[in-house]
Amino acid sequence: MLKLKSSLFAAMAMLILCGTALAEDAKLPTKEQLANDNKLFITLATKALRWEEPQDPFHIAGPLYYVGTKGLAAYLFSTSEGLILLNTGDPTSGPMIEQSIKTLGFDPANIKIMINGHGHSDHAGGFAYLKKLAKDAKLEIMEGDVAMIEDGGKSDFHYGKDWKIMGQDPVKVDHVLHDGERVSLGDVTLTAYNTPGHTRGSTTWVTTLVDSGKAYLTVFPDGGGFNPGYKLTGADADFPGIESAYRNTHHFQEMLKPDMWFGFHAEYFDMLGKYARMAKEGVSVWVDPEGYREFIASKKRAFEDEIDTELGVTPKAQGEL
Repeated sequence: MLKLKSSLFAAMAMLILCGTALAEDAKLPTKEQLANDNKLFITLATKALRWEEPQDPFHIAGPLYYVGTKGLAAYLFSTSEGLILLNTGDPTSGPMIEQSIKTLGFDPANIKIMINGHGHSDHAGGFAYLKKLAKDAKLEIMEGDVAMIEDGGKSDFHYGKDWKIMGQDPVKVDHVLHDGERVSLGDVTLTAYNTPGHTRGSTTWVTTLVDSGKAYLTVFPDGGGFNPGYKLTGADADFPGIESAYRNTHHFQEMLKPDMWFGFHAEYFDMLGKYARMAKEGVSVWVDPEGYREFIASKKRAFEDEIDTELGVTPKAQGEL
């Protein structure tokens, strides 16, 4: 299992995976409570996962910089023709990202393209704020998530009913992305792959970073995880075909073999741990193909376990035929 640095997050993750027994022992909300109370869920996640805590921005490799918070990852690409911003954190993150970009010596007004992993408020919450700063920026979103970006989350298949809690300020999308489309600016090109599941328009980004003459295949995976309360099977599934969408996403992501990879939640790729080691290890600290394999495998395993739970299937004991 992935090494989770936040003890409360580890407890919440185990709660979600193991159900109510752990919750009773740890005096934490049950899986059902988290599923039925989105305000409770997002409040606990915000605190436990440090979504609103500022993080010093830093250079990763080549044109890539980290400008997110301690919990919500956001990335900046510096190109010869301007800046690309990938993700914007939650609705409170805009000013922090603005300051991080300035701290690195860049001008937020020089953002030319804004993209994201998916349209939930913890990743798209700052688009409206930053779009006002970067008036020439084009917001480019995968087709399945365009509506929820433009209506502030009202059309989200799962959280739309609680958009006042789970949504964000609406913002107009300038360009609709399609699976396999390339986004280029200056000397940086990223390829957008639609990897639906978590949302319909979840997007896995693939690029090549060049640092000190060495090339690194780099992946930003998205779409493979589910939240408490998602319904993945049956006639009342969150959207038609969601089960096969997840399986296709997991398969596609398994086929990728990156040198570097970066998640949209900082704990996914142990951002804080690697950042602490960066001074000694340099760029190599971000080279982690095994970590990527384990991450994708963990998402796939959690999904299949949830399918079994929904279908009432009891997992077989190890070695049982």
